Amino acid sequence: MYEFHGNKSAYFEIQRWVTANYIIPFLSLPADKKLHVLEIGCGEAGVLKEFLDLGHYGTGIELSPTRVELAKRFLDQEIAEGRAAIINSNIYDIDPNTQEGLKFDLIVLKDVIEHIPDQEKFIHELHDFLLPGGRVFFAYPPWWMPFGGHQQICNSRVLSKLPWIHLLPKSWYKTLLHWAGESEATIHELLDIKETGLIAEDLYTTLSKTGFSVNKQQFWIINPIYVRKFRLKPLASLINIPYLRNIYCTAHYIVFS
Repeated sequence: MYEFHGNKSAYFEIQRWVTANYIIPFLSLPADKKLHVLEIGCGEAGVLKEFLDLGHYGTGIELSPTRVELAKRFLDQEIAEGRAAIINSNIYDIDPNTQEGLKFDLIVLKDVIEHIPDQEKFIHELHDFLLPGGRVFFAYPPWWMPFGGHQQICNSRVLSKLPWIHLLPKSWYKTLLHWAGESEATIHELLDIKETGLIAEDLYTTLSKTGFSVNKQQFWIINPIYVRKFRLKPLASLINIPYLRNIYCTAHYIVFS
């Protein structure tokens, strides 16, 4: 496991930095309007923090109680001012049609959609959280890319640096993780991601089925967040070959409505 995975303050700053320098410029936010932004799977809320610093209003939804407490600590001032809220809940337990203040101009999921099962059901639910004219932003690693299985969270220094091992048959992958001494929690998380891994073409199909259309997208050969994680210079993909781009691109930014 890389050091930043265990240092939540450092990871908060990494998420904040990539949001300020790449995500917000990609979104081309209106200069004359303060948006209501929802981040699903907000973690420590580093992404949400940057929207708040620009004067927008933000709500984060997160399943992990520990991460919720950290998010509340990092955003204590904004919460006290009534500009932010952090909710410890499953998204399916929230009804935005009966609960006030849960309609949004922008919904953000950064490195989250690949963790969510039954993605068609989930994406369809997002309609209920959007205000008229609202948009959704996903940033995620295509499943077929070298580290699309998130194996970089492994404690084994060897496995954390081995590309494409997540594409092994499930039984082989599980055996390898056990052999390397990974914890049951890590193995469970990695196998869950294997069940829900996402490529762009599957996402397009799901968006079509759920009544959404793509507004804007960008594939990255080198993910912008790798600047802070690995000191690599971001590289956008200028040639996007269907299906193959899920192998040679490490991130997909997409906006839809």
